Amino acid sequence: MKLAVIAGDNIRGFRNKLGVSQEKLAEYADLHRTYIGSVERGEYNLTLHTLERIAKALKVEPNMLLIKDAWKK
Repeated sequence: MKLAVIAGDNIRGFRNKLGVSQEKLAEYADLHRTYIGSVERGEYNLTLHTLERIAKALKVEPNMLLIKDAWKK
């Protein structure tokens, strides 16, 4: 499985656990909502800087976004 897909799945999972919309997450991370949607679908390779911003908005450590199914634990 591609790392971008794993990250996207985790971002979606952690976002849903927090009960926030893509729009709210984008606001918290200072990103565009459509970008968050594309990232969740694994369509973009994230930069480390963006990964860090999203992780902070999700209140998780950045490495958690790279571990398969981390949001389920």
